[in-house]
Amino acid sequence: MIEQIKNHIQDVKQFQSTNLNQIEEFRIKYLGKKGILNDLFAQFKAVPNEQKKEFGQVVNELKNVATEKVNELKNALASTTSNNSALDLTRPGEPHALGSRHPINIVKNRIVEIFSRIGFTISEGPEIEDDWHNFTALNLPPYHPARDMQDTFFIEQNPDIVLRTHTSSVQIRYMETHQPPIRTLSPGRVYRNEAISSRSHMMFHQIEGLYIDENVSFADLKQTLSYFTNELFGKSEIRLRPSYFPFTEPSAEVDVYWGLETETDYRMTKGTGWLEIMGCGMVDPNVLKNVNIDPEQYSGYAFGMGIERIALLLYQIGDIRLYTENDVRFLEQFKAELF
Repeated sequence: MIEQIKNHIQDVKQFQSTNLNQIEEFRIKYLGKKGILNDLFAQFKAVPNEQKKEFGQVVNELKNVATEKVNELKNALASTTSNNSALDLTRPGEPHALGSRHPINIVKNRIVEIFSRIGFTISEGPEIEDDWHNFTALNLPPYHPARDMQDTFFIEQNPDIVLRTHTSSVQIRYMETHQPPIRTLSPGRVYRNEAISSRSHMMFHQIEGLYIDENVSFADLKQTLSYFTNELFGKSEIRLRPSYFPFTEPSAEVDVYWGLETETDYRMTKGTGWLEIMGCGMVDPNVLKNVNIDPEQYSGYAFGMGIERIALLLYQIGDIRLYTENDVRFLEQFKAELF
């Protein structure tokens, strides 16, 4: 019988399993109430006196070996289960790099955020526009020479349908359906048939602002633009140079004083320290009449800028073509915040 117990000890030592049910069956077989060890302890009384000492020793050894084996296998299984639960097997083998926002989107969102603080809301309109909203309502009647400045894409089947040349058409649509006070921004894509150089593009992004209310003056316009340039560039010194736009009168080009602190500043400003950033002016009374707003009661100002140009200045990008080449090395340099 002692030899039989020693065989059990060898069997216990050799037992291996990673299955919890098999380990539990093994425990019950040796350590359960009806297991092998209980049977052996029950037989102890029938063992001859001269063999009791040796019998007791091998039975205790079997009990210790079986207990240690069960604990060892359960601990190993628990450790493996814990590690597997911490490992998400659905995750990709290689980490996905986080993308960056396009610089044009970053700048557009920043401009919108700045003007939203002083009450401007967003308005949008179609990119395929009719002649009335794109030209005529903006004080550009047929055969007006300023139409030639727009380099328009016309739809061949219908010459009265065009790809919009500015987001001012959105402002016309907004004024047709809203009464003053009006304070709105119109960001979006615009199209020009420009083939002047390899740096020209037929599509670019504009953002235009419009404010219509009683007693709006040119001083209000200047104060608004000074606030904007200070928030975006950290520079509030601006100058307004007389210019011409058919839909505003008087009209002006806006320059911001960039400074001459670095060699890049000299290059960007051509040694003057001033940078042109947008056009602006007081809304022409004829435009207000065209959208049924009384110019005797209301006045307003408008301004517009190219987002690509603003992004070029902020990030000092050397070539506008980088915007559309989808070079990951270029795009991943930009973050959601400017500063």
